[in-house]
Amino acid sequence: MGTHSRTNELAATVADGEVALGLLDNAYSPNLVELYGEVGVDFVWLDLEHGGPDPWDAGLIENLLRAAERTGVELLVRLPDSDPALVRKALDLGVRNVFLPRVEGAAEVREAVASARFEYDDEPGDRGLAAPRARRWGLADDYVETEDAETMVGTTIETAAAVENIDAILDVPELGFVFLGPFDLSVSLGHPGEIDHPEVREAVETVRSKAIAAGVPVGGLAFGVDDADEKATEGYQILNLGSTTGALQKTVSGWLDAYEDGDAE
Repeated sequence: MGTHSRTNELAATVADGEVALGLLDNAYSPNLVELYGEVGVDFVWLDLEHGGPDPWDAGLIENLLRAAERTGVELLVRLPDSDPALVRKALDLGVRNVFLPRVEGAAEVREAVASARFEYDDEPGDRGLAAPRARRWGLADDYVETEDAETMVGTTIETAAAVENIDAILDVPELGFVFLGPFDLSVSLGHPGEIDHPEVREAVETVRSKAIAAGVPVGGLAFGVDDADEKATEGYQILNLGSTTGALQKTVSGWLDAYEDGDAE
């Protein structure tokens, strides 16, 4: 019978203390996910909060997963809500790495993490046992053990309430990582778009330092290669380097500028 032993490479990279580098595919394209896997990034971030298909659109999510699985790249999926039903749905489709948006306290984080586990914190978990795609439709003999070992559930820290409650959030058992969202945090703190505002920077640093002290991996946005290097030295282990649309804008604008410069000569 089939097995279910594929290692979650993103979780393994983080567990080894290394840095995972990825890109946001905001085109939500299986072809681009496949291409990024061929290029060799560690993960492709799919943001289902701000765009893209709904997790209920199983066929669309499955095609993105197939592209990732073919080229050996991990998907990092931000859900549109922390509802445990959404967590279970994404995992049953075959997603291994999910993170929650806009959380405010530890209770909702714990509920979501528990919904991703068959056994949780030495108690029964809240994951439903069925025969979905993640189980290879019933063919994976070691499904329960492998899912619990290989599934990673994290959360964004992007609200003022989450910063205030960060100690309790970091105490949630089996929390996979925290992902800092400076833009939403700037809005929540009353400084929309001012990610360098002292209050925003202080909040980010509070979360970063407390997470590292608690042994919870930290993820975030890298604004260029130098910033990625700096954040890696600061302990960030999951770094998003940019987006599909950002890469296209930069590349195509460069082509147009080069043509116009040449034409001017």
